Amino acid sequence: MSTCPVCDGDVELSGDAVEGELIECPDCGSELEITGLEPVQLAEAPEAEEDWGE
Repeated sequence: MSTCPVCDGDVELSGDAVEGELIECPDCGSELEITGLEPVQLAEAPEAEEDWGE
């Protein structure tokens, strides 16, 4: 169990969670990225940027 960095709600991780995985907060719907596992750390996932063919 961890805490959402956006709304401070509880976020439960599956037993097979991996670093870099994207999950959704069940309380606020924010997309979160698992940035660490020991201890569990969550961060708001970065917005996908378009490269416009660059």
